[in-house]
Amino acid sequence: MVASSSTRIREIPYNYTSFSDREIVIRFLGEPMWDALNQLRDTRRTGRSAHMLFEILGDMWVVIRNPYIQDDLLDNPQRLASLSRTLHQRLDQIIDRAEHNPLTLDLAKHAREAVYEFEAWFPRQRSLRHKAAKRLAKVTRRDNICFDGFARVSHVTDATDWRVEFPFVVITPDSEREVAPLVAVCVELGLTIIPRGGGTGYTGSAVPLYADTAVINTEKLEALGQIEHRSLPGVAQPVPTVRVECGAVTKRVAELAEANELVFAVDPTSMDASTIGGNIAMNAGGKKAVLWGTTVDNLVSWRMVTPDAEWLEVERIGHN
Repeated sequence: MVASSSTRIREIPYNYTSFSDREIVIRFLGEPMWDALNQLRDTRRTGRSAHMLFEILGDMWVVIRNPYIQDDLLDNPQRLASLSRTLHQRLDQIIDRAEHNPLTLDLAKHAREAVYEFEAWFPRQRSLRHKAAKRLAKVTRRDNICFDGFARVSHVTDATDWRVEFPFVVITPDSEREVAPLVAVCVELGLTIIPRGGGTGYTGSAVPLYADTAVINTEKLEALGQIEHRSLPGVAQPVPTVRVECGAVTKRVAELAEANELVFAVDPTSMDASTIGGNIAMNAGGKKAVLWGTTVDNLVSWRMVTPDAEWLEVERIGHN
């Protein structure tokens, strides 16, 4: 394929993401500044200054898209101060070379505001982490509250590999009873909440769209009971049932059913890693669903925490 003359290679350094130069410039400076940059290119008013501008954006972008570097700068204020000085020095050079060109000066002004916002993120993040940890630790163990790079990177996407924003915090409750008070605290802190199981979904429902997201990972909630025959309202004969927590792996439930000479109808291709909570959330099926229905068709009842941090129990009457 031959690229057109207007096609440019990426000029923003350290950009190993799916975001283009245009998207990054717009994110930091706004769309009018992308247009201004192109106007300067057309009049050949760029060069060294454009290179320095892209270096500034690249330095900020690599930090924004890498929680490990964020943690390093949060732990090392001197290193952050050195980076900030470099960013401002480059901006000063751009202004010195502007020759009073209004478009260049406007670009530099917006870039300076972006650097100020970049710098302000660190004390805000440090303060919010301290506040969140203090509040959440009243509900669950401190080591269940994860702000570190590994936890955030591990929960930035699901099987879609669609990466939008890294979550602010990942919470791994030890028991069901912790979930409602955790939701209450997250609501009080103004955080967006995403419940997450095995992270095998292809719907993007576990992908954070906002930076102020709390991911509540339910994988520890894996209790799996024994088969019990129960009489259900509106059903003539007792039916085999099992109580399962939302973090139980689908395959474990299927194996329990098979050990009791039964069939668990839900068999998605991800059953070795997917969890029952996720199966319910997206109404998983599989090849057996043709005979015995999808997840919702096989639910007797379920308990859930509402956005108001209240427990709600739903029970089916006249089950099919």
